Amino acid sequence: MAVDTALLAEAALRGPSARKAWRRSPSLLAGGTVLLTLVVVGVLAPVLLSGPAGTLTGDANLRPGGAHWLGTDPFGRDALARALVATRLTLLMAAGATALSFVAGVAVGAGALLAPPRVRQVLLRVVDAAVAFPSLVLALVIAAVLGAGAGSAVVAIGLAGVPGFARLTYNLTQGVATRDFVTTAHLLGVPGPRVLARHVLPNVSGPLLVLLTSSFALSLLEISGLSFVGLGVQSPQYDWGRLLNEALPSIYTSPWLVLAPSLMLVLAGAGAMLAGDGLARLVDPRQAHGAPAGTRSTRRAAAAVTDVADGADGAGAGSDDAVLVVDGLVVEAAGRRLVDDVSFRVRPGEVVGLVGESGSGKSTIAMAVAGLLADGLVADARELRLRDMDLLGRPPARRLATEIGIVFQDPSATFNPALRLGSQLTEVLRVHLRRSRTASRDAVVAALTEIKVTEPRRRLRQHPHELSGGMLQRASIAAALSTEPALLVADEPTTALDVTVQAEVLRQLRRLQREHGTAVLFISHDIGVVGALCDTVLVLRDGRVVDRTTGAALRAGAADHPWTAALLAARPGARHEEATP
Repeated sequence: MAVDTALLAEAALRGPSARKAWRRSPSLLAGGTVLLTLVVVGVLAPVLLSGPAGTLTGDANLRPGGAHWLGTDPFGRDALARALVATRLTLLMAAGATALSFVAGVAVGAGALLAPPRVRQVLLRVVDAAVAFPSLVLALVIAAVLGAGAGSAVVAIGLAGVPGFARLTYNLTQGVATRDFVTTAHLLGVPGPRVLARHVLPNVSGPLLVLLTSSFALSLLEISGLSFVGLGVQSPQYDWGRLLNEALPSIYTSPWLVLAPSLMLVLAGAGAMLAGDGLARLVDPRQAHGAPAGTRSTRRAAAAVTDVADGADGAGAGSDDAVLVVDGLVVEAAGRRLVDDVSFRVRPGEVVGLVGESGSGKSTIAMAVAGLLADGLVADARELRLRDMDLLGRPPARRLATEIGIVFQDPSATFNPALRLGSQLTEVLRVHLRRSRTASRDAVVAALTEIKVTEPRRRLRQHPHELSGGMLQRASIAAALSTEPALLVADEPTTALDVTVQAEVLRQLRRLQREHGTAVLFISHDIGVVGALCDTVLVLRDGRVVDRTTGAALRAGAADHPWTAALLAARPGARHEEATP
């Protein structure tokens, strides 16, 4: 009996709900309270305290007391009132500088990811050179060129912060851009800017938010620093830095004058940092809901795989009605051949397996078929065709998205963790088949039901981390088959799962393949799984096909080629299985 994956999915839901997550984040509560208080002060203080803050009186240099809590300055103005009134201008300038740094920096970093390689290298070298200098030094240079003033200070601080945002954005997006769900988006024909905006940037929002808030805190200090040295706010305006500048001549006789603006700077900076940490946790659904669901192993893999093998059919040689034709495929990288003269065919309803050790070229062949080779890899062949579509040319994105389905190795990396499953599973149906949102959801629910996913409508409202690995892999299989593709590419679809879930996923995959008559290209390093599932098997070594056999022969332990025999002998428990009738 298979493991009840519904129980595993329920275990993922024990974390706090998204609506209550903010209540469980003390840093967000504390930081938000501080910043909200400062905003209220910035709005009300200029209206309520403009008199004590700006009126010259005869009460000069009074010590802190009941009438003036933090004393008065040399002109008889209340020191606390002036610091509170200066809150509005200081916050506005810091927010403006931070917004300029954020927008321009993210645009430069994301643009570098989309730019051609040479342009990208130029942009990154310029950013690296700018990052090497402290931002305050750059701000001082820019402010000196633009001239003293509040506007010049905002521009100077904003431009000085661009390199930091650009470098972090590029580093983060580059890592996400290689994930399976981004590769799938490219396969579906999604334009580069839309992939960036929908799939890449949302998954780096946490670190960017932390940098945004820390940059706001740093901007407060730098804005005040420019005003302190005379390059920022000019009289009669004043911010916290200007107040510190005015208090400097009397620092030894009236030290209390620096207390109010200094405390305000510390308070605002601490509030921004706390709020940033809390926001980063709130926008990341994996932290907001709890840890990913796990799975449990209760049966041996060998017995489970044997169940899958019961219905496997043999397959003969290729024919002219082949769904996929690969003839003389060569994949090179920097002059080195990773795949050398590989040829095979996949007929309708046939499961062709590619098996070999890691690095033998299995996944490279699959990505060449799907047109998803990484940068620097070049594919060529005498013929590479899916039905009547030349895969070496420029096949239409719509046909690629609907006629090739891909199931990747790691189900947790297949889906975009920042989006709910519903929008991801229905995307191909909505975008390429032009179905309505309701019709697409109904079709996906039917597909999930067919592959034994419990409560399919509820799963569409969940994030990927709320499902177990087995349920995620079932969902990816359902999504891949929802368009009724001509070819399903399964790239080690069970490697990341435990043995019990492996067997169940393989069993469902084989059942669906039979019922739909889909041609399948199955990739695995486990020759036992390949023998149980596949009709025709190609054994790879160092990018070349060294043996062609059948699943039936592998199940019987028959191997003519020494490398195939070595792979069979290397299976865990192989001797025990041979001894068991």
